[in-house]
Amino acid sequence: MPRLRSLTLIAALFAGLAAPASAQQTLTAPGPEGELAGTLVTPKPDYPLVLIIPGSGMTDRDGNNPLAVTAAPYRLLADALQQRGIGTLRIDKRGMFGSKAATADPNAVTIADYVADTASWIESARAQIAIDCVWLLGHSEGAIVALAAAQQLDNLCGVILVTAPGRPMGTVLREQLHANPANAPLLEGVDAAIAELEAGRRVDVESLHPLLGRLFAPTVQGFMIDLMAHDPAQLAAATDVPLLIVHGGNDLQIADDDAAALRAGAPDAEYVEIDAMNHVFKEVPADDPFANRASYADASLPVAPALVEAVAEFVMRPRGEAN
Repeated sequence: MPRLRSLTLIAALFAGLAAPASAQQTLTAPGPEGELAGTLVTPKPDYPLVLIIPGSGMTDRDGNNPLAVTAAPYRLLADALQQRGIGTLRIDKRGMFGSKAATADPNAVTIADYVADTASWIESARAQIAIDCVWLLGHSEGAIVALAAAQQLDNLCGVILVTAPGRPMGTVLREQLHANPANAPLLEGVDAAIAELEAGRRVDVESLHPLLGRLFAPTVQGFMIDLMAHDPAQLAAATDVPLLIVHGGNDLQIADDDAAALRAGAPDAEYVEIDAMNHVFKEVPADDPFANRASYADASLPVAPALVEAVAEFVMRPRGEAN
């Protein structure tokens, strides 16, 4: 049976666990045309390793993005887990940042390609440290990669989904764009473009409002078509390794309906709702969208302690133990 826990105020840390002695180090893995690059924090002996799969767009291994996201959620989560002896591997996506050499075109990619990269990362990590399996933590779009990987890869301990879409991305994108009243003049074009991509057809951007040209740029339409073909709830239903779903109550990008869809698809998964957490893992005041968005640029704010608690408890639980 699933276990529902509200962890808004939980901030307790495990006592007596010193940080691992080893410093962070660069780890590489084979990519399609060159090396993939990431940052490895080696776990204490016999402790787990969590591979953090980034969210959408140009999101780097720290969780930052050139489009005004400098909150460093992945780095801060890795630091907090390190205090408990838990290792992490946070990565740059193929063709971006440290993994730029892996492919000349970072947009010419599919979810299957990211799954192949995940497999490469797991092999490199297992060659570096003595571990039997790796935990996958997928954030936002990265959750779809993690779920797809769970259908194909061995050597997985389990999967953690944090602020993850539970419905196809066409549905999520349509809902996000409709939620902003400023987009009202664009919505007819938005709906038509998303419908075309959902049907597997490319969109003529010349027929769209100029403001939509970047969102539906021809260079990214192939990936969008592939992404929209995946149903996270169906993937969750087919996942047979331990699964943790973490939803933030103050998430401006992922709705409660997404969490509900994931729970419906995988009713035996563990579910944690962190009331104050937003999309970049920060605790923010409810009903204050300005403070919420400001946290996207604030690396001085720690990640929600309840998220650290949930991830640590899940990966430290003896394998095979019931939720």
